[in-house]
Amino acid sequence: MSDPWLTIVGIGEDGLTGLLQASRTALQRATTIFGGPRHLALVDAGSRGRSWPVPFDVTTVLDHRGQPTVVLCSGDPFWHGAGGALVPHLVAGEWTAQPVPSTFSLAAARLGWRLEDTITLGLHAAPFERLAPVLHRGAWLICLVRDGAASLALARWLTAQGWGQSRLWLLSALGGPNETVSEHSAAEPPAMTPNSPLAVAIHALGGVGLPRSSGLADNLFQNDGQITKRPMRALALSALAPRPHELLWDIGAGSGSVSVEWALAGGRAIAIERRADRAANIRANVETFGLGHRIEIVEGAAPAALPHGMEPAAIFIGGGLDWELVEALRAVTTSGTRLVAHAVTLESESVLAGLQTSLGGELMRIEVAHAEPLGGMRSWRASRPVVQWSTHL
Repeated sequence: MSDPWLTIVGIGEDGLTGLLQASRTALQRATTIFGGPRHLALVDAGSRGRSWPVPFDVTTVLDHRGQPTVVLCSGDPFWHGAGGALVPHLVAGEWTAQPVPSTFSLAAARLGWRLEDTITLGLHAAPFERLAPVLHRGAWLICLVRDGAASLALARWLTAQGWGQSRLWLLSALGGPNETVSEHSAAEPPAMTPNSPLAVAIHALGGVGLPRSSGLADNLFQNDGQITKRPMRALALSALAPRPHELLWDIGAGSGSVSVEWALAGGRAIAIERRADRAANIRANVETFGLGHRIEIVEGAAPAALPHGMEPAAIFIGGGLDWELVEALRAVTTSGTRLVAHAVTLESESVLAGLQTSLGGELMRIEVAHAEPLGGMRSWRASRPVVQWSTHL
């Protein structure tokens, strides 16, 4: 298409005056203009204006395919904007985009922060727990939030998580005549805030944050005792070798601790658990770590509950491994899928030994002991040995 029907226009608080000529031309030609009420008012869209549906749905735009259409977004449409949601449904030549400085760029310019050293998040449609994996002492963050009430709720959340000493900057209507910037502590936010959409900049102080290495403390996870313990989890994740964007199948997920740590490394996971009470623990842990966008929970027993059409890069089996399950996994994966399985009973150990003899891979027996009081002295208390089989299917 030499003449795209859709133009995705970034717009700032300065309205039409801040737009490129190409954006103004697209607005003049458009038969329909989509955007938030604030955006539509900035360009005086009139009867051509259409507010975004709630919940957000791209089909309302796609229904206008072939007609001159403009979508208005704040700043850069592809930085936590609608552009990233629309383009996967389009083909090359159907669309063009005209960004202006993003809210993140404007906020960094006001505060003098290096954007390359700043974490940027869109929290206007995501839980505050999304911050949990990235908060660390001294971190610089800029977050988009819905309104002033959301900024106060964010300050309360930070304080409850131990980050009350953090410095907050509330930045409203950046780039426009009503721009405001105010600085506060998370523990003492302002009594009132602007109602317009906000960016909240954070210098994280006072808290600790999550370690970046594998093997988080067991007490960070809600569980009923069915959890891959920290040393074993660290060894399992080392063998699973997580990489960003890769998919893990966590079979017999228990508390979901392996899925959580895989997702913290940047991957996606499907946690398969047959017991409803344990699936509830997984949901709680996913929420606590802010990983609802990266972990899916499937209630059911493998192999019947194995997902279809979503081939994993790696598979972890915390228990219940047998030949039938391995054959089912081999049937739905291609060569190279990494598989790690743990066994604690003699019966399951014998299964792993047979599988390793037949299919190869590495078999390792892991024994861990912890020092505990014994009378007035100390002694070693051994945990049950775990046998780990790791291979490529």
